[in-house]
Amino acid sequence: MRPTAPRRRKGAAPQKRSPPAPAPTVRTRRDSGPTEGSPRKKKRFRPGTKALMEIRKYQKSTNLLLRKAPFSRLVREICMSFSRQDFRWQAYALLALQEAAEAFLVLLFSDANLCAIHAKRVTLFPRDLQLVRRIRGVERL
Repeated sequence: MRPTAPRRRKGAAPQKRSPPAPAPTVRTRRDSGPTEGSPRKKKRFRPGTKALMEIRKYQKSTNLLLRKAPFSRLVREICMSFSRQDFRWQAYALLALQEAAEAFLVLLFSDANLCAIHAKRVTLFPRDLQLVRRIRGVERL
């Protein structure tokens, strides 16, 4: 017995088939570049991950965190407020002053962070810094 094609009515036009859909491309690790139509999306980190990466980065490094020129201008401005003369500063003197200032700020922020943790918070508030400065007193600033 011969297989027969499906029957159709007289006068009905045969239906045209749509072309087959292209097979989805599988991208490998080596072929992970952007495609023609879509730009490459920027990697999104979960909240807090980027902060932890920055903490590790800055704890490893020993370079100064404040820019030298703005710090130098600030020191000269404060010096002018105490005296009318325009004093000259050695580069090493400014560098030593900046090292001391950054060390002071790091300790101040770490103590303020302890105050925030004591209050069962992870966010540092201005009142934490004020409390640390008050506990330290005038002698230690």
